[in-house]
Amino acid sequence: MKRILFISALLAVSLAAGAEGLRREAGKAVLEPLQKRDSILVGDQIRLKLEIKDVAGTSSLALPEPQPEPNAPLEFLGEWQLDSTRVSKWGEKPTRYNLKASIVLTAFMGGTYNLPDLPVLVDGDTLVYRVAEPLVVTEPAVDMESFTLNDIKPPVDIPITPDLILEAISENIWIIIWIIGGIVSLALLTHLIVWLVRRRMRALKVQPAEPAHVRALRKLDEFRGEKYWKPEHQKAFYSGVTDALREYIAARYKFGAMEMTTAEVFDSLKGTDVPEDLYGEMKDLFERADFVKFAKFTAPDEDNAKVLPGAVRFVTETYQQEIAGKKA
Repeated sequence: MKRILFISALLAVSLAAGAEGLRREAGKAVLEPLQKRDSILVGDQIRLKLEIKDVAGTSSLALPEPQPEPNAPLEFLGEWQLDSTRVSKWGEKPTRYNLKASIVLTAFMGGTYNLPDLPVLVDGDTLVYRVAEPLVVTEPAVDMESFTLNDIKPPVDIPITPDLILEAISENIWIIIWIIGGIVSLALLTHLIVWLVRRRMRALKVQPAEPAHVRALRKLDEFRGEKYWKPEHQKAFYSGVTDALREYIAARYKFGAMEMTTAEVFDSLKGTDVPEDLYGEMKDLFERADFVKFAKFTAPDEDNAKVLPGAVRFVTETYQQEIAGKKA
């Protein structure tokens, strides 16, 4: 319908231009109350309706904004609404239409009002619709003889008594229970949150840094036992021992032993306070660990038995030399 029909708010000019010689009676417009009663009261709404018959599918259509009599307390609400009541087709394409148009109006003062003729422009022809009956608007009847103008009544002052309080509580007992339950739940939830936060804060407190030699000896102690010497466990055994030593060397001698190769670690240890016998023993240990981890080498039990004692001796002797150097 939007593709076929064209509604213009500037219809008055178009109608005036096409009215000469083309103006003709088209039918009656009717008033239909939206409230189902014989007459309408002030402020009620009523629908003004008309039907436009046999409109070609290619026609242009313009509807006016109704102009009531001067000073008439009428108001039109919204815009014209269009709907088709019959459609004639040729094949799949619509050719002729019967259209219904309607608009809602209301009145804010009682009285009888005649509505103006409604001109509708269709392809240059002006079709004139006349409202069949006047609009009668009635006002609520007021008996002025018995009518008395009263002031606004003040609030009733009801005294608060124990019975009144108990009645209010009994009428709203479930609301009160829900409020008390909500307050208790909120208090418990707040207490739980505070407790969890305090517990978390205690857990996050910074513990004193454990000395590097103590940490290394504790980690080395985890690998005591011949069960780690079995071929299927040797990779984890040698990796754990050398990682503990790398961490200690990084902390003791201040270089990145954790990211270095074995050759780089022992190149960096040259010239330090590591005794030559410990230096050679630890280098053999690290190289053997590389064979176990990367070449699937299985170390004999006599070599495995020397791993932990040598690692512990390396940590304790280098730590003692550090203490002696500080005292000197």
